[in-house]
Amino acid sequence: MGSTGLRPLVRRAGEREPALRELTDAELGAAVDALRSRARSRGGAQAGGGAEASGGAGRKSSAASWDDDALVELCALGREAAFRALGERAFDVQLLGMLGLLRGTVVEMATGEGKTLVGALAAAGFAVQGRRVHVLSVNDYLARRDAEWMRPVYELLGVHAGYVTQESTHAERRAAYARDVVHVAVGEVGFDTLRDRLRTAASELVLPEPDVAIVDEADAVLIDEARIPLVLAGGVAAGSDEAEAARVVEGLVDGLHFEAEPDGMTVHLTDAGVTEVERALGVDNLFALGMDARLSQINVALYASVLLRRDVDYLIRDGRIRLVDANRGRLAQRQRWPDGLHAAVEAKEGLVVGPRGEVLDQLIVQDLIGGYPTVAGMTGTAVIVAEQLREFYRLETGDLPPNVPCVRVDEPDRLYDGEASRDAALIDLVERTHATGRPILVGTRDVAKSEQIGAALRELGLNCAVLNARDDSREAAIIADAGVVGAITVSTQMAGRGTDIRLGGRDGVDCERVAGLGGLLVVGVGRYPTRRLDDQLRGRAGRQGDPGTSVFLTSLDDESITRHASDPLPRSARVEDDGRIRDASVRRHVEQAQRVAEGALLDGHRTTWRYNRQLRLQREEVLDLRRRVLHGDEAARVLAELRPERWAELLDAVGESVLAEAARQLLLYDLDAAWGEHLARTADLREGIHLRALGRQNPIDAFHAETQRAFVPLIDRAREAAAEHLDTAHITESGLDTERSDVQRPTSTWTYMVRDHPFTSMDEPFLTAIGKRLRAAGREG
Repeated sequence: MGSTGLRPLVRRAGEREPALRELTDAELGAAVDALRSRARSRGGAQAGGGAEASGGAGRKSSAASWDDDALVELCALGREAAFRALGERAFDVQLLGMLGLLRGTVVEMATGEGKTLVGALAAAGFAVQGRRVHVLSVNDYLARRDAEWMRPVYELLGVHAGYVTQESTHAERRAAYARDVVHVAVGEVGFDTLRDRLRTAASELVLPEPDVAIVDEADAVLIDEARIPLVLAGGVAAGSDEAEAARVVEGLVDGLHFEAEPDGMTVHLTDAGVTEVERALGVDNLFALGMDARLSQINVALYASVLLRRDVDYLIRDGRIRLVDANRGRLAQRQRWPDGLHAAVEAKEGLVVGPRGEVLDQLIVQDLIGGYPTVAGMTGTAVIVAEQLREFYRLETGDLPPNVPCVRVDEPDRLYDGEASRDAALIDLVERTHATGRPILVGTRDVAKSEQIGAALRELGLNCAVLNARDDSREAAIIADAGVVGAITVSTQMAGRGTDIRLGGRDGVDCERVAGLGGLLVVGVGRYPTRRLDDQLRGRAGRQGDPGTSVFLTSLDDESITRHASDPLPRSARVEDDGRIRDASVRRHVEQAQRVAEGALLDGHRTTWRYNRQLRLQREEVLDLRRRVLHGDEAARVLAELRPERWAELLDAVGESVLAEAARQLLLYDLDAAWGEHLARTADLREGIHLRALGRQNPIDAFHAETQRAFVPLIDRAREAAAEHLDTAHITESGLDTERSDVQRPTSTWTYMVRDHPFTSMDEPFLTAIGKRLRAAGREG
């Protein structure tokens, strides 16, 4: 997105300021109404603008439906509304961002540049055209905060806005989604989409047809969250034998019975380990035909026992396993691993293994976003992921210059030979800096590290605030005070994203003093898996031209290096007495490891997308039939054809309208049940599909082939099942008796996001170990 062509429009909007400043609020509203009428007169057909004017090929934008004069007026009215409602005059760069969003692009704006206002002004611009807008955020807190913060702006522009959170009732959701603009977490709108897919009456739907999505923190939503499917589950199935598997692997000895790879990604049984497991289970051959489920269970239990770490990968809260978002360091709301792995961790920790749910439907963020004709977004780090946004979403990106040039100093990494020397240097740096009064933000990879550093600082008498997933309720308040004189804040990557760190604190009283000390010092403890996450941490300093400094302290045994370094460490590296390494070749070694990590994350995103591609097409076919059943007479037509005699019999008993409604309920029930069974089969298939690589099959191709083979008869089978239910259904003038007709739906449902299974990455060490054992078992047989 080039901003050059838009700058004349912003300049012209500035020229309109004096005239608009003289208007009353009512006159300002009338000017907006005139613009709204102007958009309506141009017709809805032009509202999209087509592929040529859009940010992404084939996506709609809105800028194309406005002429330049209308865009100028829209910018000027938006700026004036913000000034009156919030006392904030939108910067020129914010108006450029607004126009970029209206063009359907993802705009990169630095931290502190006012993305919230930009998103609100663009949302109002779409709404003035008669479009429905969802402003998608990463969590409920930001959705509620931004909707309430921007409400006065919306009201002055005649736009009705609301928000949805996890606590919103069914009625509140319907009311919010009916408004012009709704602020909502991406997971929440995804779960509402899933729930709407299982409604049995059109009047129960909460979501209108998707129209415009403005994605706040677009990199987090479109890249990080996109690897995690959203799941709707219902019913309760009994647990399995995870506790026994946990007891078996608990007695295994590292190095004798199992070996973990140095990268910490895979672990596998040795020959001695297989023998010990067979003895403990009382079986002759763990690799015999029919033992695949037990083998998978043992491998999952071993993975949970050895590689998943408490206070790093998960916490225990209120007797339950709570996952930690690896990218943010915050608790992952409503996330869990696949049932077998989640249960294995529960068993490992001695917790009650929770019930398994029957998966009713699932959705990945990529498919959710793909349903919106118009998509735009904003983030502080868009350009780094530009290729991914283009590949997965057909979205173009562009960066905008800051309103005030950034003067933050980003120092080169300080490299150390090990964690101990790195941490000692960190404590020394914090102690020396704190003595000057300069505020410090220390960013860590995980909860355990943040607490370890916090404890070490307190032992020295240094007061610090520790912010992590264990207590994230005070996140915004802690971050808001991270810029006061002498403040030390230790935080995981969550770092209060969405809350500015103002020099001198939230009231800015000591701003000049802190600026004189050099501004906020940001210290990263080890590199993150991507440069984008590093840059997000760096961006906590240097907002709006403030001074600031960032530096990362890295050790050669950091997980990101040991897990992803492909080249051996240069032998020429010289280690100083304090453990520091200044060799440039070692720095390149660290950077290469990060590039490999980025590649692995991209591969994971692609893998999720590839596995889901065929399921998405199949789901669309099922949904198409479901829409015809829900809104039309498809069910009556199908069942009357399949069971004409029974249909005629019931028609004389209960009447056409009652029978048609009963037919709708029957076909919807059996269609939904068939889809749920299909998902269960495909989930079981995927659990072990990586083993196909041992037979030189491409696992993804094998998955698609078998999934399609299973899907072909699904719709016909659902229709026939509904016809069979019609044969025995209890239908009276009051309607279908679901209990007596054996078509009861789950009495409760719940939603969660599921992390991908670790073995679907087809790790070579795991496959090699399994293959060796299979060949050995074959020779013995």
